[in-house]
Amino acid sequence: MAQPDRKAELLVVTGMSGAGRSTAANALEDQGWYVVDNLPPQMLQTLADLVSRTPEAIPRLAVVIDVRGKALFNDMRETLAAMEASGVEFSVLFLEASDESLVARYEHQRRPHPLQAGGRIMDGIAAERALLKDLRESADIVLDTSTYNVHALSKAVADLYTTDGPVVLHLTVMSFGFKYGLPADANYVADVRFIPNPHWVPALRPRTGKDVEVRDYVFKEEGTRKFVEMFTSMLEPVFNGYRTENKHYATIAIGCTGGKHRSVAVTEEVARRLSKFPRVTVNVEHRDIGRE
Repeated sequence: MAQPDRKAELLVVTGMSGAGRSTAANALEDQGWYVVDNLPPQMLQTLADLVSRTPEAIPRLAVVIDVRGKALFNDMRETLAAMEASGVEFSVLFLEASDESLVARYEHQRRPHPLQAGGRIMDGIAAERALLKDLRESADIVLDTSTYNVHALSKAVADLYTTDGPVVLHLTVMSFGFKYGLPADANYVADVRFIPNPHWVPALRPRTGKDVEVRDYVFKEEGTRKFVEMFTSMLEPVFNGYRTENKHYATIAIGCTGGKHRSVAVTEEVARRLSKFPRVTVNVEHRDIGRE
């Protein structure tokens, strides 16, 4: 019996130095990916062509490319554009972190930033952000590792790139507080500050949206249930469009004032409903719980 054609998966892992590329590479290797680290961008097309011709040999290839290649990295955009024009299918994972997190990591390791030269660590970080700006904007998924330790990042990468069969769409449903700023990687943002705030109920103030008392308070409002129903229904054609456009990752951010009560309760319910959609995996994050 003839076997169905199988295409190899090609993932380009890049991002800020110190944001966890090595940890991500190790997590992918644990998931069965063949990982090539610090590949010059000029060799990416050749490697992609080789893998596409023999997908049974290397069905899942992850290539780590970063500014350690110095001048060679300048051709990265042109290389990816040429691959896309030639019909090579690939996705890009961009690892991000805040300036404060990156500085702390470099100071802890007592190592210089690769673009630091004779200046400060922040000089190297600023130069790298400028160099990677366009690549970050075109990435399929941007993963902010500012609050992750090694184990949390490994789990996040494993959840995104599991080998348990073909998963078409990976969703992150995230609660957040508007007073702490919008999530940088959100594809859709919902504002649930229209819901009465449990913060003003003394018995509920110390609790979070994960607690049943807060959830009951939030969902006793008819408008809350109607919003959740309409919001999740609205996303279904969006997800279908993502699949058509070969987009595999999306972040749905739901915010209230502090990211503790309303947004958490609504996020949990939205995630529960979205997890019932076909060919979807859902990861829940509560970004700002504990920040008050």
